[in-house]
Amino acid sequence: MEKNGYLSEINSNTKVNAYRCYQCGKCSADCAVVDEMDFPPSRVMRMLQTNDEKNYRKILASESIWLCVSCQNCLTRCPMEIDIPQLMDYLRERALQEKTVNKKSKNILSFHKAFLDSVKYTGRLYEIGLIADYKTRTFNLLQDLDVAPKMFAKGKFPIMPEIVKDRKRIGTIFKSCKL
Repeated sequence: MEKNGYLSEINSNTKVNAYRCYQCGKCSADCAVVDEMDFPPSRVMRMLQTNDEKNYRKILASESIWLCVSCQNCLTRCPMEIDIPQLMDYLRERALQEKTVNKKSKNILSFHKAFLDSVKYTGRLYEIGLIADYKTRTFNLLQDLDVAPKMFAKGKFPIMPEIVKDRKRIGTIFKSCKL
């Protein structure tokens, strides 16, 4: 990869400049899932700054990019206003494109795909479809089974999905994002 190749690509696609990070650590200190990550957000930023292809590959194969829940605590606390959630989202998509997804992230990836498929099909989130798709992908068929009747009784699971009128437009959005 050319000098600054992946950093230039990241910047042009996300407007996130990794070099702006001065390693204060506030992003990692306020991350709700940092204890589960293999690389905390500040380390991801530092690994990107090294401009080392091996570090970039480690990030794409990490579990950290899949564990980020995009809560934006890191962005809120960052004195440089670096949008790490947007960066993590971009890195997830790159990992998918390059087929370097961490094996431990299989269930997260299954949920990710089920969520996007639900939105692609209906234009909105259809919870029953999401759950059915996720359970089919992961074979966790009995997980949370005791919760479903209570949620259904409270009207949390509509039987039929609400579908947007202009589904072609949704398809256009997904095509433009290459999803």
